[in-house]
Amino acid sequence: MKKLILMLMLCAPMTMMAQKFGKVNTQTIMQALPDVAKANGELEALQKQKENDLKSMQDEFQRKADEYQKGQSTMNATAKQQKETELQGLQQKIQQAYQDGQQELQKKSSELMQPIVAKVRAAIEAVGKAGNYTYIFEEGAAVYTGTNVVDVTKEVQAKIK
Repeated sequence: MKKLILMLMLCAPMTMMAQKFGKVNTQTIMQALPDVAKANGELEALQKQKENDLKSMQDEFQRKADEYQKGQSTMNATAKQQKETELQGLQQKIQQAYQDGQQELQKKSSELMQPIVAKVRAAIEAVGKAGNYTYIFEEGAAVYTGTNVVDVTKEVQAKIK
């Protein structure tokens, strides 16, 4: 029994030494990818389109609200009620368009970024397998990293290109 414990104690440091750790900065990798710049361009164009749509709806609302303000004194109660209902409907329509636009932007962002993230993950995995790493951590995510952690960011970037 003592021999078994002694053997385990002697082997434990060897297995700890055999582990190899790496770190990667995916932000640096993502910023350098042309696919990300292209995706960001598409998202900005879609966002600009949504902003323009909202602005035109808000302009229409403002125009109708101004008309209502000017003609309010000459309107009967029924006409006032119809205009107020119309303005409330427009306001709700603007709010709904804003929410729908935000959801569409989020969906489009996921749609565009998912293949890019998959490509980066595949490259990290390839570097991990090729370098025989036990773990590769995101830089900054670990509370403590010793001196024997290798930065594999450049290797991952090379695998993607």
